[in-house]
Amino acid sequence: MSTHAARLIAPDGCRSLPAPHQRSRIRNGAAMPTGHSHHSQNGQLDSRRFRQVLGRFATGVVAITAVDPMDGQPCGLAANSFTSVSLDPPLVAFCMAYSSTSWPRLRGAKALTVNVLAEHQQAVCAQMATKGGDKFAGLAWTVSPSGNPVLEGALAWLDCAVEAEHPAGDHLIVVARVLQLDTLGEGGPLVFFRGGYGSFNGGFVEPA
Repeated sequence: MSTHAARLIAPDGCRSLPAPHQRSRIRNGAAMPTGHSHHSQNGQLDSRRFRQVLGRFATGVVAITAVDPMDGQPCGLAANSFTSVSLDPPLVAFCMAYSSTSWPRLRGAKALTVNVLAEHQQAVCAQMATKGGDKFAGLAWTVSPSGNPVLEGALAWLDCAVEAEHPAGDHLIVVARVLQLDTLGEGGPLVFFRGGYGSFNGGFVEPA
């Protein structure tokens, strides 16, 4: 993966997601530990090194969409800090920066829709990660049962209702209950790794 794509903290969303600059493919391999730790003179972790190290953890990418109850317009953002939490009840979670300007619009909606982005949707991710403007300009989408945008080409969607928000440093941990969900098609996921975007280079293992 490219290590020169962008920094790890996005202008408008969760943990990361800069606009993609270069596409690469993830290959099998392992990095040996260097044996060196990095911290500041006062004993606190260096924030830049923190981002570099956490950037070695590959994630998928989602677009979280809703309809702003104030103006009736679609709104959304891109995120990679998304995970399943519980099967019973069905819960998921994502992290939202306090600095996000899109989260206040999403937060007021009765439901949110999580779109799992496919490997060919780097441009969609870039558009969702922008600050301000019409994030849906030129994008094709349908409507989920909750009435939110489901982006054309996404791998899956989940309609969710926010259950709780937990302060965590400079972010909120948002826990949401899954109301409905479905898959949309086959294909590989958009992957975020070391500040860049890419896709799996094969190697999928089907469950037994």
